Formats: sequence, structure tokens, C-alpha cells
Amino acid sequence: MKQITIIGVGLIGGSFSLDLKAIYPNASVFGLDQNEEHLKIAQQKGLINAAVALDDLAQMDLVILAIPVDATLKLLPNVLDEIGDDTLVFDAGSTKLELCNTVRQHPKRRNYLAAHPIAGTEFSGPDAAIKNLYKGKTNIICEVELTAFKLQEKALELFSQLGMRIRYMNPEAHDKHIAYVSHLSHISAFMLGKTVMDKEKNERDIFDMAGSGFESTVRLAKSSPDMWTPIFEQNKANVIDTLNEYINNLNHFKELIESDNFAAVYNEMKSTNYIKHILKGLQ
Repeated sequence: MKQITIIGVGLIGGSFSLDLKAIYPNASVFGLDQNEEHLKIAQQKGLINAAVALDDLAQMDLVILAIPVDATLKLLPNVLDEIGDDTLVFDAGSTKLELCNTVRQHPKRRNYLAAHPIAGTEFSGPDAAIKNLYKGKTNIICEVELTAFKLQEKALELFSQLGMRIRYMNPEAHDKHIAYVSHLSHISAFMLGKTVMDKEKNERDIFDMAGSGFESTVRLAKSSPDMWTPIFEQNKANVIDTLNEYINNLNHFKELIESDNFAAVYNEMKSTNYIKHILKGLQ
């Protein structure tokens, strides 16, 4: 690849840039972002060679959309309007069904690969970009059959060079499962942080008494609301179903404690310990 444009030069896009520059040292990586300060920082840090506009995309071999899902929903059709016949386009969004439906009838749908690299941190912006963010991570690809085979091969070669595992899903299954394993985790972290701040008015008490367990559990509460609000909106039905089940479990656990049934409390926690065997395979 010789010319690449990354739309959204924050954590996700910036981290792609760092790895792409290592994989393709002779390639030019360009940036497109509505935040001029982000573009300036990205250029200063060497994440991009220069800024470009939408009408420059026809010259690109690869275009990556790494922006909030609501912005991707609006911009992706315009990107497909501008690209060349051999340009590969993929996104990194955490919801897929509405996006796939939006571009289903686009004349250049074959140029688009619906992807979700499950990687990130609680930080945002170009300063948060890190090398090897995607190494060992899972990349979920939806509706691969709608992408031109030649462009599928190009994408899969790139993902392999990034060290990613590939999983194929339909958009409906993706959005349902990701609500449990990702979206619920963020909601839990946000609400845990809110609960503690509501009850503990003294910031020093929180700082002094918070152990590593609290810090690791609430870490995701530092994530960007600009990114996560649109995700919850686009995946609303699945998020509500997930929350209902989670709330039922919390209420059940509270009832066990209220009734002094600590044998059952123990059993609930003991059976949930099995999660460590599932997650061990990800390490």
C-alpha cells in the first residue's frame, strides 16, 4: 500500500497509523478529522504525513474510519462516493447492524469491509495512540461476502500483519453479543463510578480508600462519552436487554444478602469463578 487515509486520528486511528507505518514504511499516511487540534498533534507526533479532504480519497489504497459510530453512519456513504474502484474501506466501530444496513445498496458496497477490532484503552485522542494495540486482539468481520474478494484478501493480509485474530459474524449477532461483553462493562464502570461519587462526597476519601480492585473495575469510566453515547443509542435494544438481565442478577444477589443466605451468596460467586477459565484463553 502506498497511500492511506485515516479518518479520526485519536486512539484507534492513531494506533493504526503507528502500526501501518511500521508495516508499510514507504507509504504515506494521511489524516482527516474535524478536530483541527487533533490533526496538528497527529502530524507533530508523526502519526500522519499531512491532512487531506474527502475529495482526495480517490487516490487512496486504504481508508480507515476510526470515529464515533454516529459519525461513521453519516460519513461512510460520502466516503464510498469519493473513493477509487480499488480502494479498500473499513471501519472500527462497536456497532454494525445499522451501519451495514445504511450502505447495503450503495454502488461501492463491495469496497467496504465491516470490521470491529476489539481493542482500546480508556484514553482518547492522538496522544493516546500506542504501537501494537491490535496484536493478539480479535477483529470481528461482518458480511464479508459483500466485500470484493480481492479487497477481502488485502484486508486479511493487513490484519494478519497486525497480529489480529479474525472472527466472522452477522451484524445482528455481533451487536447482541458485544452488548454483553463490552457495552455492559462500560455501563457498569460508569455507574459504579457515579455511585461512589454520589455517596462519597470527600474526594480524598475516595483516593485514600480505593484499592486496586476498585481502580481496575472503574477504569472504563474514564472512557469518552462522545464515543460511548452513540454506541448505546445505536445498540439500544440489545443494551436494554442486557441491562435488564444484569439488574435482575443484582437484585437477586441483594435479596440473598438481605435474607442472610450467605451459603447461596458463596455459591453464586463460586460458580461465577468459572469465568477465569474462559478468559484464560485470551491471555
